[in-house]
Amino acid sequence: MNIWLSVLFLLVAQVAACEEPPAFGLILEGGEAEAFLRIADVVDMERIPVGVTEPQKVTLRKGQQTLNAVWKTIDEEQRIQRLDGRVPEIGFRDSFKHEIAAYELDKLLGLGLVPPTVGREIDGEEGSLQLWLVGVMTDTERRKKNLQPPSPQAWNNQMFTIRLFLQLTHDTDYNNVSNLLIDPEFRIYAIDFSRAFRLHHRLRKEESLTRFSRTVINSLRELDNERVAEKLSPWLSDAQITSLLNRRDRILELVAERIAERGEAAVMYP
Repeated sequence: MNIWLSVLFLLVAQVAACEEPPAFGLILEGGEAEAFLRIADVVDMERIPVGVTEPQKVTLRKGQQTLNAVWKTIDEEQRIQRLDGRVPEIGFRDSFKHEIAAYELDKLLGLGLVPPTVGREIDGEEGSLQLWLVGVMTDTERRKKNLQPPSPQAWNNQMFTIRLFLQLTHDTDYNNVSNLLIDPEFRIYAIDFSRAFRLHHRLRKEESLTRFSRTVINSLRELDNERVAEKLSPWLSDAQITSLLNRRDRILELVAERIAERGEAAVMYP
């Protein structure tokens, strides 16, 4: 056999033996993901068996690409609501619009925690479409499997930022471990913000904020009020935006207090 033909056969065999690594986490990100969510055809919808907001899993197709997304249409507001036996809350709101607001706020801060989420109309109904995370697990599942992050420091730094974002958005599902999803590379995502953005100027749990990313805090400081209103006003009321900015200010005050108490090296990390 010709030597070059032998080499060609060998290369073909090697290529055939190479399997493409499995995709997980976010298959698309940024503007590409947003465009897909907005214009891809809906080919199937099924109810997700968990979640009090009755979300649905939507199958979307554009060209040769088929991906899933989470569809929410809930948009409820009650003057007084009592959740899980807690003190009654005034002005309770549970809305798909908060899912979009959380993603837009995440983008303003450059966090990359919230999966791409857009507003869309399907069958005459408005709702939020959030890209489905592939191959992820909850932290409870991670613990059951005894899976440890390769870098505890990187893991802790992600958690510090997630706690900050949950306080900033005043998410009332703060303790729901199912709202944090982890991919095989131990990147953490935060989902389910329909009950966030409460009308509270104070932080929900200040003691949870002990260390801060310098990059994230700089982004908070540079957060332009007009830019926040421009991006979030389609999804949040003026009162909600005001409360959000007041919580932002309190976080910045808290950072200064922590540094004064413990020193910058103990409080801040890159």
